Amino acid sequence: MTKVFNNKINLLKALAILIVVSGHLEFSLIPMFPPYSFQIVLFFFIAGMLFNEKYSFAEYINKRIKSLLIPYFVYECVYIVITILMVPVVGKFWGMPVSIKNEILMPFITGHQLDLIAPLWFVPQLFISLILYYVLNKFFNRIRFPYLVRFIFFVILALMAIQLGRFADNIYILPVIRTLFSFLFIFAGVYYKAEVENKKNIFTPLVFGFVIFLQAILWLTNMDYTPIDGIGLSYILIWGEFDNWIVPILTSFTGIWISLFIVEIFYNYIKDWSFINKVGQNTYHIMANHILIFNLITYFIFYIKGIPFDVKNNADVYWFYNPLKFTYLYFVIGIFVTTYIGEFIKFVKRIYEKKFSRN
Repeated sequence: MTKVFNNKINLLKALAILIVVSGHLEFSLIPMFPPYSFQIVLFFFIAGMLFNEKYSFAEYINKRIKSLLIPYFVYECVYIVITILMVPVVGKFWGMPVSIKNEILMPFITGHQLDLIAPLWFVPQLFISLILYYVLNKFFNRIRFPYLVRFIFFVILALMAIQLGRFADNIYILPVIRTLFSFLFIFAGVYYKAEVENKKNIFTPLVFGFVIFLQAILWLTNMDYTPIDGIGLSYILIWGEFDNWIVPILTSFTGIWISLFIVEIFYNYIKDWSFINKVGQNTYHIMANHILIFNLITYFIFYIKGIPFDVKNNADVYWFYNPLKFTYLYFVIGIFVTTYIGEFIKFVKRIYEKKFSRN
């Protein structure tokens, strides 16, 4: 894999996490392409771009446990302590009661056992999706299924997932819905890497015009927000909530395309920006910590303005102070602080590993 390809993936990861954080602050980073219409599948797409089938099944599981699950459960332990320590301030425990079931099983079912790291629900789901995709991919390779047949198969699974959304009140069906839906976009990432990247130009004026026109048509199905709000066309994958049988698939692909297009257009201008590269390298830590930082910002604002802390006690963990004026301040501080939290964690890890290797 070339250095350019690696750098472009890193910048795509940076854009993806910026879109996630903007969505949690309820604004759209890309006009016409609201975050909840594609933000999570963009990460599945990136995972597909990075998918490597050279490992044995046991090796692949081991690698995904190390890269996804171990950091997840370390963060969970840390945030149990943080959540307990915040009880005197927020007046409640932000999450489900601490138990073996909630801390071990629920990450794979809802991922919302602790409110402050709820955005990390994606990680256990990514683990499930990648492991099962690995199995399917091996099967397809053995019987030599062409890409077109695989695409049709995964589209059918995505359509099935949308239909299963009507049963999403049963939380134990949620992993099934999310897995069936995610396969299509992992495959899309695999296909893009193998057959499109550096081989075909999908960023022509004609394709750009088609995507913009399609997105404008899709806005006609918008049921819950206006373009001014910037969060229309949403579907909530974590809870299996879909308002339309086909629009979620289409908006996922238009969102992925515009993200690739932005990286392609701006790559030469931002490829050497140290900070934006650090953002791409710390998406896990940004995902894990930005809600905590948002809440700390809120309580700091309360403190300097003399506002009683209990003003926020009846609100949920996503509530933030005066969105009309403070949204972008939250965004900038949140990205900056969580990026360097990630850098600090990696620095400590390097020191520990260096010391351990000497012993």
